[in-house]
Amino acid sequence: MTPNPDTDLSFTRTIPASRDLVWACWTDPALIKGWFVPHPNTIEEAEIDARPGGAFRVVMNVEGQRIDRPGVVLEALPARRLVWTDSYDVGWVPRPEAFVTAILDFSDAEGGGTRYDVIVRHVSPEVKRKHEEMGFFEGWGTVSDQLGVAAAALAGPRPEHEIRSSRLVHVPPALAWKAWTDPALLPKWFGPDGFHCETESIDIRPGGHWRFTMVGAGQRFPNLHEFGEMEQEKRLTYRLSGFDDMRHHADVVVTFTPEGAGTRVSMHMTFVDMPAAAAMEFGALEKGYETLAKLEATARTL
Repeated sequence: MTPNPDTDLSFTRTIPASRDLVWACWTDPALIKGWFVPHPNTIEEAEIDARPGGAFRVVMNVEGQRIDRPGVVLEALPARRLVWTDSYDVGWVPRPEAFVTAILDFSDAEGGGTRYDVIVRHVSPEVKRKHEEMGFFEGWGTVSDQLGVAAAALAGPRPEHEIRSSRLVHVPPALAWKAWTDPALLPKWFGPDGFHCETESIDIRPGGHWRFTMVGAGQRFPNLHEFGEMEQEKRLTYRLSGFDDMRHHADVVVTFTPEGAGTRVSMHMTFVDMPAAAAMEFGALEKGYETLAKLEATARTL
């Protein structure tokens, strides 16, 4: 998107972390509190629902002054684009004190990391000039540096082999857990858009397994999930094997964390011998988010 010189302030940075981790820092309320305002100022509260019409609200404490900035998400393409505005509150209620719309694009940077393109659009040229005079570039530059530190800290010891995805599903943990652990439900939703699962055998318990074939895009992909730890409504792990050689490809940790009236479902996938960048070339990150969306759709019917 090309910035409008009359109303927009923009910049580009390279963030030393993968797109999924930068996205997590922007959309996880617990994480955004650590970087969204220049230190030593703080975020006291955060509410983020990364889907069109969802809340994007932060409450800042800036030099002792409490600033409540409500807004909504306009567009959310996981790990690719996030657009939010303070022109509306949840329910599309107009806000007369509207200030900005933020358009954030995330792409793979040449040489590694994330290319971070920011456009902050203002309601008028006068408001743009006011924001620039207030120190826009210094402030957003500082928090971009803090974002980089926060995202890199998530990576752990082998970031080049890891992909993380997270979605707030609008059901309580019990229903999100049931959708993932009920043998009658899991095969109905698991997999990205346009794919379905044909189950050979399924036994969901610690030490159990799910042997199935994922079918889509004119192809058939044998899979085996071998379940490890299972903590009721909190955490499960599985070992992923599959494709023609049925060898061990990845280890997956799924967590279920209460968040407001819903559940934050997070997937942490560690590849055994494939760099995450190679997996993302095949759309692994986007397919992970599509899968979590199908989980929510199923859980909401329960």
